[in-house]
Amino acid sequence: MRSITLRHAWLAAASLALVMLAATAAQGAVTVRKIAYKGWPDCYQISNGTVKLIVTADVGPRVIFYGFENGPNEFHEWPNQLGKRGGDTYRNYGGHRLWVAPENKRTYFPDNVPVKVVETHRRGHLVVRFIAPEELRPYPTYLQKEIDIELAPTGTHVYVHQIITNRGTRAQTLAPWSISQMARDGHAVFPFPPKAPWGPKHFQPVIPLALWSYTDFSDPRWTLGQKFLELQQERDPAGKYKQQKIGLFDAAGWGAYYNRHHLFVVRVDVHKGANYPDFGCNFETYTEPRFLEFETLGPTVDLQPGKSVHHDEQWWLFNDVPGGKGDAWAERVVVPRVRRTRW
Repeated sequence: MRSITLRHAWLAAASLALVMLAATAAQGAVTVRKIAYKGWPDCYQISNGTVKLIVTADVGPRVIFYGFENGPNEFHEWPNQLGKRGGDTYRNYGGHRLWVAPENKRTYFPDNVPVKVVETHRRGHLVVRFIAPEELRPYPTYLQKEIDIELAPTGTHVYVHQIITNRGTRAQTLAPWSISQMARDGHAVFPFPPKAPWGPKHFQPVIPLALWSYTDFSDPRWTLGQKFLELQQERDPAGKYKQQKIGLFDAAGWGAYYNRHHLFVVRVDVHKGANYPDFGCNFETYTEPRFLEFETLGPTVDLQPGKSVHHDEQWWLFNDVPGGKGDAWAERVVVPRVRRTRW
């Protein structure tokens, strides 16, 4: 009798464990798995069954992949650089990276060495931290960069925590600058502020637009509407300049990239009145025949020794999104999905 009772108890416990496991699977759960990816033996795949991210630990860190399970990479990859490690030359690699503004030699520090990986929890969610060493060779910037990935248990939401720490002995003036190199053939969308007629309440400008020497609004890749700004990525652009770029202060704090019936949405916190770089820009976008860069910036700070500055992005990904361009399409297709992007 005792053996039968124990057997029944064991079966009941096993059944309960299976029920709990099934419930967890139904609710969604984040898994982290060390994998090899395109020549890098030390990468980490973070997945919840809907989307996955792959982050390099051999170099970077770079979020080299973000996309739906069994779907394409939303990010661009440089085939001739994948799997490479070491050396004193800066490489693009592709994916998402953390930089510092203004753009100069310090920006292009070669992140070609391994990073530390730590799993922790924040707000009850799993967070995977990718911590680069202090930047000392081939030339010292004395900065240390960190990218922390927090994937929601269900859906597509990713919280990207980014930290830059000054490990040197002198203050440094900089702004955090994060860049996602997007796959070809899509287009970026940014909202303009609401319009209003001329009058005493509207004497002052509402946002800056930063232009580069090669910015050319006669280029057909640009779509400037009343409510939205759009930039198309093309493999063989017809304009005078192969590169195009613009910066703006986006008070709404969001931008999007449409490609292959997917919509990638990025949100950042907006610090009104802060000193943003490039004449006050918190969003920028750049394109050339291989990719489009989707860029966000934090305010400029005087970073004291031992202190850190944070710059966080939040990502969402939507599928089965109807294609199109222009204000009417953005209002009908993009805006309703952006309104759903809340933590």
